[in-house]
Amino acid sequence: MTSLLAEPAPGLLHAAPVPADGHTMGPDSLLRYLTIKVHHLIQERDWDSIRVIGGYDRAAVISRHEKTGKLFNIERPTAQVHGNDLVIKAFPGADYVQHYALIIATYLAMTDRPAGQVTYQPPGPDECRTVLDGLDLSLNLDGDLVIVGWSLQYLAPEAGVWTRGPGYAWQRTEIAGHRVVYLGFLHSIWGDVAGQVVDRLAALGARDVVYVGKVGALSPGIEPNTWLATGNTSLVGGALVSWDDFFGDFATAQEGVHCGLHATSPSILLENRDWLAKHAAYDFVDPEIGPMGAAARQAGIRFGYLHVISNNLARRYPADLSNERHVDVLRRRAVLIDRIRAIITGRLTGRPPHTLQGIR
Repeated sequence: MTSLLAEPAPGLLHAAPVPADGHTMGPDSLLRYLTIKVHHLIQERDWDSIRVIGGYDRAAVISRHEKTGKLFNIERPTAQVHGNDLVIKAFPGADYVQHYALIIATYLAMTDRPAGQVTYQPPGPDECRTVLDGLDLSLNLDGDLVIVGWSLQYLAPEAGVWTRGPGYAWQRTEIAGHRVVYLGFLHSIWGDVAGQVVDRLAALGARDVVYVGKVGALSPGIEPNTWLATGNTSLVGGALVSWDDFFGDFATAQEGVHCGLHATSPSILLENRDWLAKHAAYDFVDPEIGPMGAAARQAGIRFGYLHVISNNLARRYPADLSNERHVDVLRRRAVLIDRIRAIITGRLTGRPPHTLQGIR
């Protein structure tokens, strides 16, 4: 019987393992990071082939390594078994499908298992757009500020009620007469997906979008989890893109906020030492900020980001992307989340936030 995955597929690409020795995380941290991410069915046995495609399918086999203890960004790609072949379904974005395929291939290579059978099929933008068309906040977003991203359960009012939709939840409040919507996703909005989210929010009537998340620093002197990052320009697809910044000069003027140039990378796996050398003129990296800023510019709305600097590509620090649940990391980030909340509130009220105790 012919394998389902032996059939030709349009746009199918091979996922080559990333050499661990040249990666900015170093082999030990990189393997810890990969082990956290890889679906348990891949860790438990070998497969004749593994194909990563775009698809949001919670009826498939859910990974036992999905995150716990938080409300959002908890879902990982799911799996479908076809005999000795495995199909991995990642939320349909070209960057995320590539990223997860590289995760699998590199994990297999680093654990001395065959990695040549990993392929991926990047979805087109219409596939992502079709899924995000289900994003309907059931309210008029005319003029609203929408805050998207990470740690929203700590930024939103504690007594607020989350209204749930397919793969997302939102709640609404008012700050100094400004209507604010907090929007969180259960799945990852990685890379180009985040730009599509901004497109959708603009279509629903949002005037401002703020993204709260994490970036990597490209300068060796910035210790992770001690600074916030902001800016209004990103390198996207080889070109600089600037946008109308929601924060203006307000965030930059606050203590503990570093303003700089951002570089867009579709996958952490591609951020090796050669990549770092080519981007020495930049300050931060992540997959989402650039596509979101570009989408906001195209839609004619304002966009801003205020991120925790979570890791450093240019120098090894104890904290990196492989140990984010460490108690000291969580403690430091709790202080930074308080700062983010205060800065957003200050921006809306027109008053600078009180100086907060530094991170030690």
